[in-house]
Amino acid sequence: MAKSGNGGERIADLLNKLDHSEIIEVLSDDGFCHHCHSVLHSRLLNFLNGKSSQISTPNMKNSWEALLATQTPESFSNVTQKSHSSESMSSIQNSMDRCFSQLSMNGEHYGVSALVNNRQMPLQEEQIRLSRVGRKKNFVHMERVNGKETNVLRGLELHTGVFDAEEQKKIVDCVYELQRMGQKGQLKERTYSEPKKWMRGKGRVTMQFGCCYNYSDDKNGNPPGIVRAEEVDPLPSLFKQIIKRLVRWHVLPPTCIPDSCIVNIYDQGDCIPPHIDHHDFLRPFCTISFLTECNILFGTSLKIVGPGDFSGPVSIPLPVGSVLILNGNGADVARHCVPGVPSKRISITFRKMDQTKVPLNFLPDPELLSVKPLQYSINTIKSSPASQQSLHQPNHKNLSSTRNGKGDEINGNGSNAPGATINQEDFPTLAAASSANRQRGRRR
Repeated sequence: MAKSGNGGERIADLLNKLDHSEIIEVLSDDGFCHHCHSVLHSRLLNFLNGKSSQISTPNMKNSWEALLATQTPESFSNVTQKSHSSESMSSIQNSMDRCFSQLSMNGEHYGVSALVNNRQMPLQEEQIRLSRVGRKKNFVHMERVNGKETNVLRGLELHTGVFDAEEQKKIVDCVYELQRMGQKGQLKERTYSEPKKWMRGKGRVTMQFGCCYNYSDDKNGNPPGIVRAEEVDPLPSLFKQIIKRLVRWHVLPPTCIPDSCIVNIYDQGDCIPPHIDHHDFLRPFCTISFLTECNILFGTSLKIVGPGDFSGPVSIPLPVGSVLILNGNGADVARHCVPGVPSKRISITFRKMDQTKVPLNFLPDPELLSVKPLQYSINTIKSSPASQQSLHQPNHKNLSSTRNGKGDEINGNGSNAPGATINQEDFPTLAAASSANRQRGRRR
């Protein structure tokens, strides 16, 4: 490395002044971005494998050198002696992992589908994954609204298989890292909230990105809705990758690309009370579930039974990794709530702000403005060797909607049939839907 630090000395000269344990200590310090994490990890592996330490991309090399070029001799001087051990090497890994969120806050990114290992998913692989997404859109529950029988669930959709287990783990790890940053005061004041738990159902952790939202009147007299004069942190990079996935995979429309989100971290017993989402946010919006399956209740009349306990006419289980879309009557006529969860749960709700209500200093993210749905070709899928394997279909045996709290269940067609369940046939994939549409076309 020929780059010089601010003091004029080359990085190599500075490193030569340190002994082995001091170099370990320097590399264990906080502050590495994800580029540097990747570069260092790659070099370590190359050296351990007896290979040359070539950097895979010029941009990563530049980022690594740019970081080291900013270090002064003083920044290397206050290190302490540490023995070379597995603990210190683990410290390096943990330190670099923590930098993932710092990278995210700086808005860097790695590609549309790079949710794991920072790799761009090949187009054909992405199309195959897209074809396996399960989609249920025929939720029905009739209630009398303004004198008319109305399907209050019209507009709800439940998508499964959008994120695999490895991607879910990476998202959860990112959320926990952001939580640690919030606890350390490294996020803006209104980004992170962790109220004290004074009773069951109260005290879930929330993080807001893109805009500050009031659930009720705040201490400054701001009413519920987006607080335009307040600032929060921007969308983390990984969250923008999630948004791209949702649009590219036909889960959210390109006409309503989210520009804000709220993260909820639930402990056992935490809940969300009955509500309709504020109209400072456009429809549709979505919520993604992680760690634990839970039920979400819908209906025009939801009752509070006790702390964290609610009752309502329709209960829909949300599988881990599923994406629930709220639109139409499902967003604006029926209220919804999440009773006390059985164990640790994370949800991320993505929404697009009404452009007349955005924060005063808000600027649209150009990275999200041009996202388009992936062009889907059933012929490409069928010709792929991977398509010869059976398409993965998640188990939806337990996806049932209860009615009137009596244990009667409604199936995807809205029939009131005790014991009826939402099964795999209720979640047709894009491949199955395309095939069915072509067959209907032939019959015509």
